[in-house]
Amino acid sequence: MANPMEQFSIERIVPLAVAGNDVSFTNSSLWMLVAMLAIAAFLYIGTAKPQLVPGRAQAAVEYLYDFIRDMLRENVGREGLKYAPLIFAVFIFVLACNLLGLIPFLHAFTPTSHIAVTFGLAAIVFVLVLIVGFAKHGLHFFTLFLPEGTPIFVLPLVAAIEFLSFLSRPFTLAIRLFANMTAGHVLLKVFGGFVIALGSFEALPYVFGLVPLTVNVALTALELLIAVVQAYVFALLASIYLNDAVNLH
Repeated sequence: MANPMEQFSIERIVPLAVAGNDVSFTNSSLWMLVAMLAIAAFLYIGTAKPQLVPGRAQAAVEYLYDFIRDMLRENVGREGLKYAPLIFAVFIFVLACNLLGLIPFLHAFTPTSHIAVTFGLAAIVFVLVLIVGFAKHGLHFFTLFLPEGTPIFVLPLVAAIEFLSFLSRPFTLAIRLFANMTAGHVLLKVFGGFVIALGSFEALPYVFGLVPLTVNVALTALELLIAVVQAYVFALLASIYLNDAVNLH
């Protein structure tokens, strides 16, 4: 059976070094570019000719954008609507990367199965929260780590815990997405290997191979759901973190 971790290998397509640093164009870079082109095509088709009664493409674009706006309105308030373009961009990029990685027969690669990519996206959200928090509240932003009503004798301990919890946000955000996408693809690869291995028996090959094939079909459907859910969770947590910066709860 093939190593299920081989699908996550970074392969250089165009080797390139700048000042001694490896900046090669890789399979991960390629599929992130494909994701951006797919997003651009989707948004262009949906918004090129806007109509009062939207067609399917326009309705799909409007639904996704309104979905993010409603999420921000619910979790941040009306003031959070100004950040909708950025949260929408992060959401749809994660969604596209997750879904494109499930395309069969094209040696598709899932960029979000690498923590370097997910941490980069999480860092964007974290930096946004810091910028908004200090721009809106100044040094008063540090009161985020001092919950109201905390007894004075435990205040230093609580503040330290809150501060460490705040610093852990980009790591947990990145690891959650990375771990879910990696685990799902490993399972698909393992059961795909079972289909070939068990289906190669001389006696009743179709019977032996049918069980792992059925499981793999079910796992593919589950992975499609996980791809969407993880993009939603990433955007939801980003809006919740943004709420702390805007409303200082």
